[in-house]
Amino acid sequence: MIYITGDTHRDFKRVEFLCAQADTTKEDTLIILGDAGINYFPGSDDRFLKAQLSRLPLTLLCIHGNHEQRPETLGYEETERYGGTVYMEPEFPSLLFAKDGEIYELAGKRCIAIGGAYSVDKKIRVARKWGWWPDEQPSAEIKERVERRLEAESWTVDAVLSHTCPLKYEPTEAFMKGISQSGVDKSTEQWLDNIEDKLDYGQWYCGHYHISKSIDRMRFMFTDFRELK
Repeated sequence: MIYITGDTHRDFKRVEFLCAQADTTKEDTLIILGDAGINYFPGSDDRFLKAQLSRLPLTLLCIHGNHEQRPETLGYEETERYGGTVYMEPEFPSLLFAKDGEIYELAGKRCIAIGGAYSVDKKIRVARKWGWWPDEQPSAEIKERVERRLEAESWTVDAVLSHTCPLKYEPTEAFMKGISQSGVDKSTEQWLDNIEDKLDYGQWYCGHYHISKSIDRMRFMFTDFRELK
């Protein structure tokens, strides 16, 4: 089975509940649409969390969010799963991290991963010396890789797995209060707008905004779970 959920931010209680309720095994996969938070604290804190998650009867496939470090900067190895390249540490083989621009065969569907977003809480995190990383958004190289892969697929996929959403679908009702949007970098959302305009897709799943709702073929996810069919 392939399941999807939104941001977890290091809180996996609902994932544990899913495992118990659905009687999952390592053969089942849960896609987290960014901000899993597994790569937030370098060192012992993260390793303790990874060891806990490795004991779950489930495999995690994490899209890159804006509250975690990129696995490629942490020395993760590349390996092949679901017909595409993922990042993995040999010690934790059930914790997988998607590579932006890769297409994965999941539940018989061809799904492209597009991670990253801008952190509206960047100033607070920097001021308080909390984790923040300047490569949180997709670089020009990543964007080129995504577009090149979609071109090879004739701009047709079954599903998109992203952290943020195209600008036209931005859920303004979910904006954080007290933060002016005038200083928010929306270049990733603008780029995704162009992607969405050209792309022939069945469903688009995203997290980031901490809401659960559907608009057209765009599905925003947070604490809810869906089965990819």
